[in-house]
Amino acid sequence: MIPLAERLRPHTLDEMVGQPHLFAPGRPMRRIIESGRIPNMIFYGPSGVGKTTLARMIAERSDLSLHKLNGTTASVGDIREILQESGSLFGSHGVLLYLDEIQYLNKKQQQSLLEYIENGSVTLIASTTENPYFAVFNAIISRSTVFEFKPVTREQIRPAIIRAFRFLSEEQDTAIHYSDEVTDFIAAGCGGDVRKAVNTVELSVLAAETQSDGLHITMDTVSALTQRSSMRYDKDGDQHYDLLSALHKSVRGSDENAAIHYAARLMEAGDLLPLCRRLLCIASEDIGLAYPMAIPIVKAAVDTALQLGLPEARLPIANAVILLATAPKSNSAYLAVDAASADIRAGLSGDFPRALQNVHFDGADAAVRGQHYLYPHDYPNHWVRQQYLPDTLKDRVYYHAQENKTEQSAKAYWEKIKK
Repeated sequence: MIPLAERLRPHTLDEMVGQPHLFAPGRPMRRIIESGRIPNMIFYGPSGVGKTTLARMIAERSDLSLHKLNGTTASVGDIREILQESGSLFGSHGVLLYLDEIQYLNKKQQQSLLEYIENGSVTLIASTTENPYFAVFNAIISRSTVFEFKPVTREQIRPAIIRAFRFLSEEQDTAIHYSDEVTDFIAAGCGGDVRKAVNTVELSVLAAETQSDGLHITMDTVSALTQRSSMRYDKDGDQHYDLLSALHKSVRGSDENAAIHYAARLMEAGDLLPLCRRLLCIASEDIGLAYPMAIPIVKAAVDTALQLGLPEARLPIANAVILLATAPKSNSAYLAVDAASADIRAGLSGDFPRALQNVHFDGADAAVRGQHYLYPHDYPNHWVRQQYLPDTLKDRVYYHAQENKTEQSAKAYWEKIKK
């Protein structure tokens, strides 16, 4: 049986749900479609937001020969067969190739399209759920216009849910009873995916209670069918890295509420190990010497979380996230090692000072004999002035104490001694 989402697929722009930045009257995308002159386009956005529907709509409005391929299954042979038609009688008006999930095509497969896109014999409409500037070959990007599709809001999805219930009621010739709470719950639980919302409506009707006056959709039914469905997440996709980035930047910005929100989203998706690694990184990169004990504390919390596993791991992770977000911040160690690494990559290393070498014999031609290392513990305050950096870098300063109590105390201590 054809899924309800397919039976209800819009046929006009006015029937489209969401994407007002693309489809509203006067917007560039709408004007392009209505002009009938179709450029090469890449649709970027999550699933279930109208990318395929729009591509079909464009094909129906044009006189081009439509072909559809999916990047997960398409081969070079499939692409070549379509390209050969572009020069035949069947493709005399041109070929419109709708390529879904283009990110799954390898570089060679994508390159095979370039010549035909360039001479206009093939018009490409590609869609991807991943950032095209990373997932699509640059030469195709440069010959196409990228349009971003956004998750559909609850308010925009709600009419589609009501329309789906009405359609099924007419199709089955029976009354379907549901509350506003039911439609709101489905809209909230689909994660901005219209297809998922409509399919949830279909499942709800199949699972509905049959009574004398028709079918009754209850909250118990829809809550069972929408469990975790609002989690739009791919551990290998943009969402994974965006969540980790949002967590890191929220901690760095000392917003504990945002930080715990993103950490919770990662744990709800079961993504514990990358979360633990990121927290260990944050402790050293962004808190660092302002509160050095954050590093062993977070390490202990991470070890505890990995031993417990989810869902109990949420407890030590929550402690670590809030501790890091509310701790004083310093990236002085990060800046210091980054500056030192830059010198090393630039070839500024040099020989070790003689006093630091693990060599106790000087060659016959040595101008100065003996290691002459000064043992700091033999001097007051366990410090004596001597050169440690190579001659080429002897005056280089990598570390600069930042304005926090711990680093300023250490700075004052050593300034007093080194005077």
